[in-house]
Amino acid sequence: MGNIFSDRISDVPRSFIRDILKVTLDDSIISFAGGMPNRDLFPVEELSAATGRLFAESGRDILQYSSSEGYPALREWIAARYKATKNIDVHPDNILITSGSQQGLDLLGKTFLNEEDEVAIEEPGYLGAIQAFSVYKTRFHPVPVDMAGADTGALQRALSGSRVKLFYCVPNFQNPSGISYCLENRREIAALIQGKDTLLIEDDPYGELRFMGAGKPSFRQLLPHKTVLLGSFSKIVAPSFRIGWLVAGDEIMEKLVIAKQASDLHTNYFGQRVIFQYLKDNDIDAHIEKIRTAYGRQRDAMVSAIEEHFPEEVTYTRPEGGMFLWIALPGGLSAMEVFKRAIVRKVAFVPGDPFYVNRKDVNTLRLNYSSVDEETIRTGIKRLGDVLKEMLHRAAP
Repeated sequence: MGNIFSDRISDVPRSFIRDILKVTLDDSIISFAGGMPNRDLFPVEELSAATGRLFAESGRDILQYSSSEGYPALREWIAARYKATKNIDVHPDNILITSGSQQGLDLLGKTFLNEEDEVAIEEPGYLGAIQAFSVYKTRFHPVPVDMAGADTGALQRALSGSRVKLFYCVPNFQNPSGISYCLENRREIAALIQGKDTLLIEDDPYGELRFMGAGKPSFRQLLPHKTVLLGSFSKIVAPSFRIGWLVAGDEIMEKLVIAKQASDLHTNYFGQRVIFQYLKDNDIDAHIEKIRTAYGRQRDAMVSAIEEHFPEEVTYTRPEGGMFLWIALPGGLSAMEVFKRAIVRKVAFVPGDPFYVNRKDVNTLRLNYSSVDEETIRTGIKRLGDVLKEMLHRAAP
């Protein structure tokens, strides 16, 4: 079509994970690739009952247009839950309902980023954020993460050497690594951001999914006036509704609402009403506890199988919650090459490449344990372990 496309979209890569998921549609493949919740835990009957009640009581109202900010009762529920579970004071007016937290990232990009503006981002980092901010032709400053959290030295260098507008992070059970920032790390990061003209974007889709250890304070508590907080119902109710939210101060919220109106007028109102009816009629904490228990068992099954079947040279994270763990292969072993061989053995994962902004052919990979049962996890990890052992044996001098 000639040179018809915008410069903005021409350099943005396709979602690597979405392309991989096409490969895993074969039912014979054991997939650790998706970032999907366990479908067996979706509250199907409860959501069906909530939908029926809504149609019976408010059928015509729930099919109408609504406000850009979102259903007021749902925003009030979110604010009350922040207070009850995290002791964070949030006014409902500072909550914007979005089409998943992914739209929240896009709205932040529209609101803050000009071409060549700079964003600090975790390395490895969330692919969805890399893709969302890349649309605005952003310059990235990778900040390595380890088991304690983000590298504060690298963050300090990024903040001191340039004008970084945003620092994007997933401090609870990070995607892709599964790590969580320790308290000291959070305090150090808050102190660094406090003195700079930089906003901290805290994406927290997994925070409710802790199945071991103690929770840590949100950056919204440590850095209340400089933190924008993202949340989602995708991991604790169901992802297909695409109902997320964004928490921000008054001045930022005013601009975000304008960006939202330009994007889609408002998030799916019917979906908002169904979610709220479900929350009103059911014990969400009991449902979340069911998810935590299941994911804890699945995580333990994966860690145990890795210990049994992977070569001892392989290292991996041990998440206390969430849906992922991160594998580092011995130097010189390409995760992309492992992926090609693993597919032949009918097991899939996500190679580490898409989680970096300027590195290729890396020796890291992401495994998801939330959407696969324990027996299947053990079978798949054994297959993957066999592939790794064969490749290491061939690489040996």
